[in-house]
Amino acid sequence: MMSSNDEKYMLDSIRLAMGNIRERRTWPFGAVLTRGGEVIARAVNQVDALCDPSAHAEMQAVRAAAKALDSTDLSGTTVYASGYPCPMCLTAMYLAGVEKVYYAYSNEDGAPYDLSAEKGYREIARPVAEREMKLISLPVRDEGEDLYEAWKKATA
Repeated sequence: MMSSNDEKYMLDSIRLAMGNIRERRTWPFGAVLTRGGEVIARAVNQVDALCDPSAHAEMQAVRAAAKALDSTDLSGTTVYASGYPCPMCLTAMYLAGVEKVYYAYSNEDGAPYDLSAEKGYREIARPVAEREMKLISLPVRDEGEDLYEAWKKATA
């Protein structure tokens, strides 16, 4: 169910994305993260500016919100993204507890411009052995205490 502010926040994300094109001549992606009708973070894609392939607008908004709230728990938040989130961004939002994501431009909208996240979703859906990037288990263990057992003790 949309609130009265949903369209306003979505337009904000689109305007951020447009600013990224016009001011930096780079990727057309913006994101706004809110909680309870309050903007917690605004961000744009900074992949080129930071030489960081993970600096998508949604990732940057999640990072900024976590810092602003001094917590990695973003439960109850909503993200407004100018484009359909890629698998990385979507996973980060799941892990952070984002409750809802609105997007303006679909993968189909982005496809003619090579701005679709669909390839990543298709690749992840393939069986591990059939993926382009090889994902190989190498179950090496160090001597002494087991890594995951140490985690369990440290967080108990």
